[in-house]
Amino acid sequence: MIITFPHMGNTYIAVKALLDDIGAEYVIPPLSSKRSLEIGTKYAPEMACLPLKINLGNFVEAYEKGANTILTAGGRGPCRFGYYCEMSREILQDNGYDMDVIVLEAPDGDIMKFVGKIKKLAGSLNIYRILKVIKNTTLVAKRVDELERLAFKIRPREIRRGSTDRIYESFRKKVVDVKGSQEILKLVEDTKNQLLKLEIDKDFKPMRIGIVGEIYTTIDSYSSFNIDSILGNMGVEVYRENTISGWIIEHMLKAVVPFAKDKRYAEAAKPYLGTMIGGHAQETIGNTILYAQSGFDGIIQIYPLTCMPEIVAESILPAVERDYNIPILTLIIDEMTGEAGYMTRIEAFVDLLNKRRERVEVVENLALFGD
Repeated sequence: MIITFPHMGNTYIAVKALLDDIGAEYVIPPLSSKRSLEIGTKYAPEMACLPLKINLGNFVEAYEKGANTILTAGGRGPCRFGYYCEMSREILQDNGYDMDVIVLEAPDGDIMKFVGKIKKLAGSLNIYRILKVIKNTTLVAKRVDELERLAFKIRPREIRRGSTDRIYESFRKKVVDVKGSQEILKLVEDTKNQLLKLEIDKDFKPMRIGIVGEIYTTIDSYSSFNIDSILGNMGVEVYRENTISGWIIEHMLKAVVPFAKDKRYAEAAKPYLGTMIGGHAQETIGNTILYAQSGFDGIIQIYPLTCMPEIVAESILPAVERDYNIPILTLIIDEMTGEAGYMTRIEAFVDLLNKRRERVEVVENLALFGD
């Protein structure tokens, strides 16, 4: 059994830690690219959303490198993601790619079923070792997300533009060559120290933009045209609640372990969307409100074309924009999205926010002068 898995942001780092620690043989697909998307678009149904198309491309490219088994997450609730594991299996088999699929989805309240799925990968490992592997994998995901957040903070403040990008991209390449969770954690710590040594403008107060929307397109740099880096290099500090560790902890582990979930976003969203309708729609509304209450300058919603939960969220966001007086830009991504038009919209939105901030500062200064 030679395992592979789909790309979604830095997911490959956490999955690599898991597979290294259990001693499994695996192939990391090439990072998502134009070729990945072209392959997936060729095989996927036309109206399938972008994540399925890119992931199909990931699987085919991994198959070409010898992989025969796919490890992927499952979904619960009214979102098509829950069907994608079976769709992928059937599409691949119909086109001559004979690959088994192992789905890591957490059965409600039954931790032994969840452990059993890991054991299928781990073979002879005992339950203690498996639980330790799950713990270390979760820790790797948390530390990598913390490193990414540090990059978000330093990038708009750096004196030499591009320094954060060079260090962070070097980390993403180097992590492929290290083995096991402990070596990955050491590399994360070394990279963190490199970022902290960068010269920054401590007096600069960057604009703050919250990124909300469907999890794949918000955290995957290829799908979003590196929006985190784009905004950071424009002097904007990016915040994003969708993370790999959040997915693991909130949607997988807490489904089998009786710990309370973080529901701050659900409480905030209640007046506008009082129930979970699938995907991340409720998080989109709730986190937009929480960002607005924290004084953010603007919000960007990103989602793949035909994503029904985010279409519902988009229809609600104008009311949130009006009630909380916060500008919101929606970016819808598919295989036909052009980078030039995408960049123009982002640049125009940041210009709008800059002018808005200038007007607010003028009003505040006039008020002080009047006093």
